[in-house]
Amino acid sequence: MIFKKAFSFFGIAIFLLIILLPGYTKLQELKDKNRDLETKIKYLNIENALLQQELKRIESDPIYQEKIARERMGVVRKGEIPIKIIPEK
Repeated sequence: MIFKKAFSFFGIAIFLLIILLPGYTKLQELKDKNRDLETKIKYLNIENALLQQELKRIESDPIYQEKIARERMGVVRKGEIPIKIIPEK
């Protein structure tokens, strides 16, 4: 009689484990994915804030505008002669 109870308890425990284990595994995977996405969101929020600062600086600082135009777009003032230095290979 004791063996029957122990066996049935063991059987029920195994049955519950088989039923609940895939769900628990999936839950853990989703928690990990959520944690990764939260980290990515934090990184993107920081990057967004830095880009907003850059945009405000570009819009309000004429010296910075000129620097960007010269460095990134190759713009020169009237009368200036552009010189491009090509590094040796």
